[in-house]
Amino acid sequence: MIGPRFALILGLVGGLGGMATQCTPRRDPPVVATPPAPVKAGPEIGVVATPVPLDAANPAKIDAGGGFTYAGGLHLTSADTTRLHGLSDLSVSPDGRLTAISDDGDVFEAKLQLDAAGRLIGVTDGKLWPLKGPDGQPLQGKEHTDAEGLAVLPNGDRLVSFERNHRIWRYAVGPDGQWSLPAPAPKPATIFPDNEGMEAISAYPAAGPDAYLVGGEEGEVWLCRLSSDCKSLPPQSGPDFTWGLTGFAPFAGTAIATLHRGYDPVRGWRSVVRFISDPTKPLAQQRTSAALHIEGAMPRDNFEGVSLTAPPAGAPAGSTRIYVISDDGAVSNSQRTLLLAFDWVAPPMPAPLPPKPVKRPVRKR
Repeated sequence: MIGPRFALILGLVGGLGGMATQCTPRRDPPVVATPPAPVKAGPEIGVVATPVPLDAANPAKIDAGGGFTYAGGLHLTSADTTRLHGLSDLSVSPDGRLTAISDDGDVFEAKLQLDAAGRLIGVTDGKLWPLKGPDGQPLQGKEHTDAEGLAVLPNGDRLVSFERNHRIWRYAVGPDGQWSLPAPAPKPATIFPDNEGMEAISAYPAAGPDAYLVGGEEGEVWLCRLSSDCKSLPPQSGPDFTWGLTGFAPFAGTAIATLHRGYDPVRGWRSVVRFISDPTKPLAQQRTSAALHIEGAMPRDNFEGVSLTAPPAGAPAGSTRIYVISDDGAVSNSQRTLLLAFDWVAPPMPAPLPPKPVKRPVRKR
């Protein structure tokens, strides 16, 4: 979701545009309504996955720059429900099971289809069902349903972060895949803006099996544990004030992936995924090993979720698979629910420098 900062951006750009046109009145951007949605009896829904090229003018292009290769993208829709939208975060398991949460308080699950080269070509087994509260009833009302972040702990428990009514809930998942009723989990001791809360959340096994990272849309970061309070960490800021932090994903060791998205009416949507060496260290000691920029002719939207997996069969050996998903309900009714895949191969280590010649002392006669 977007909140007060984005309203300020829209206002500033609109104000400048108004001055440039003799203060011509402007209309606010259209609001995407959330209709009361019918879901079929039972959670199963049919999903239409329309392929999306990296560059519509050059469908064969796969080079995304920065060492990243496009591994396929899909525009997801469904004729069975109007609730397949607003997807705010996702997790993809090693076997290709996708779990996403929406800011209407729903869970979407599906199985990814990949071709022989490991490229994303479709989804099957779509399911959509509402998150439940501690009383066992589906969540009701935007104040309580606005789920923004999803984390999967090493034991399989799910953490879901919410904004508006800012909280983190933990759901245990049984062998049958059913989610338990939620229990509260520690959250940062701070006051968030109404619609700019805990957008990013991720397990952080490097700090322990019950550790997780939480990020606010303005870039604030905390390290939390189920067994203790949250501790503030250095912020993860975007390129400028038009960008917001929207996603985390655990990487190798201490590293994580961060997702920022930016928007203004002039440049439109932009997103960047960064691989950060260790978010717990001071900023001067953090290193960005790679950055995926989703901009220009690439499919652009309000990307809010990121997930990393090992390379599937057919993908480049030693690569990391990146999935990003967009929330289509921000500022325009032309937005889409996009699921994009990329592969990244770490550059080879530079050859070691030759040893310096040892100067031998000259013996004086």
